[in-house]
Amino acid sequence: MNCFFRVPSLLAIPVLLFVGTLRSEEIRDLLIVAGQSNAVGFDAPAAEMPANPVDETILFWWRCGDPPPDQHDSMGGGSWTTLRPQPLGQPLSKESAAATNPPHPDAKRQYGNFAQPAGGFGPEITFARTLAAESERPLAVLKVAFSGTSVARDWGPALQDPDGACYRAFVEEYRKAMTAAKSEAIILRPRALLWVQGESDATAEHAPRYEENLRTMLEYLRRDLKAPELVLLLGLNTRFGNGKNPHMPAVIAAQKAIAESLPHCAYVDTSGADTLGPNHTHFTAAGTLEIGKRYAEALRLKEANKTR
Repeated sequence: MNCFFRVPSLLAIPVLLFVGTLRSEEIRDLLIVAGQSNAVGFDAPAAEMPANPVDETILFWWRCGDPPPDQHDSMGGGSWTTLRPQPLGQPLSKESAAATNPPHPDAKRQYGNFAQPAGGFGPEITFARTLAAESERPLAVLKVAFSGTSVARDWGPALQDPDGACYRAFVEEYRKAMTAAKSEAIILRPRALLWVQGESDATAEHAPRYEENLRTMLEYLRRDLKAPELVLLLGLNTRFGNGKNPHMPAVIAAQKAIAESLPHCAYVDTSGADTLGPNHTHFTAAGTLEIGKRYAEALRLKEANKTR
């Protein structure tokens, strides 16, 4: 009898230890924010971001700047912090880039990830705050965005260096962020991608292939993140060009077509959200806060209807 009872008691030891390990881990939903300058929040000054104590409960990892991704970007230091505005980073001006010897290879690209020296914020703020109020699990936000970038040149996953650099930087940051979280016994479950981009593809050259290019990127993204059911939320500043860009309708139509045909995908209409005149290229702080809420509502609706 004594021998009979010793066997299960020994087997119970590793089982109990395993259960204890599982209980020590924290699981969080991961919200991903990516795109170009309106994902960065170029014209949303940090001083105009209203405070909210819920930010202290939301983990945050970011990298944003101008192409190509480099040491001039605003970055969170390779570790998780909590939701907040992002600093300016160390951008080059076009003039200083051109004056370097040898000249900086991308001197003609945009430089300065935020318009104000104090930095700024993107739609991640109200996107996460809105969802935090009703999410079953705590949240984490990964933001990787670069101003003035196109899918045709910067986000194409199959493009050869130097093209496709933003996509590669995105995947690299994702992997770093996941590893850093795991080292702290935090398990991140990719939940949704907030994508704000398309304005730089609204050209005669790129607009006709935007649907194909974006669809390919999103399919690669789900594969590379190992998240086949990641909800994809697509949008852009519909007022870009102030009604004078003839290629914007094709880009908007492309996003809508992808949302209709790709599973777990939705188009987010940003029409009417406040933009900064006179050219209306970027959302204001108020507009940025508004579109974050719209993306959150779109995710709610998509998750409520799990058949699509």
